[in-house]
Amino acid sequence: MSLQSVTDDLAKRAPDLTVEVTTDSTATVQTAAIVHDVEPGQIAKTLCIRIGGEVMLLVTRGDARLDNQKSKAAFGGRPRMLGAEEVEQLTSHRVGGVCPFGLPGPLPIRLDVSLKVYDLVIPAGGDTHASVRMSVDQLAQLCGDQWVDACQPPQEQH
Repeated sequence: MSLQSVTDDLAKRAPDLTVEVTTDSTATVQTAAIVHDVEPGQIAKTLCIRIGGEVMLLVTRGDARLDNQKSKAAFGGRPRMLGAEEVEQLTSHRVGGVCPFGLPGPLPIRLDVSLKVYDLVIPAGGDTHASVRMSVDQLAQLCGDQWVDACQPPQEQH
């Protein structure tokens, strides 16, 4: 049902976008990057986090990590990752296909500024074999354009 909810949601809000279903799994950042022939950072991973009593989605680049200091500054508290069962209950998506589209109810969505280095990003599409290619601007528009600086991208190799 999750793949269908994403397809239906995007058909209404962004009919120019297509959910790509692949034979190979796109459940991890690494496998998705290989399947789509892009850098791991271009895979827009969606984290389901709790800060105090509030649950939200944070979309960040695939190779970034939550940064404790930045997260506290951005959210006013330390984020905690939700377990797989709770993530699926809240989003209707299983881990490996979690995305900010086709949600059963409203959830706050924040985008990490680390995504802004890319023109093209690929979030999941509600299934471990589904993804959606889009511009960062399209992603921002679909997610409410709320940006935070909560993640640390990988350090450049010198």
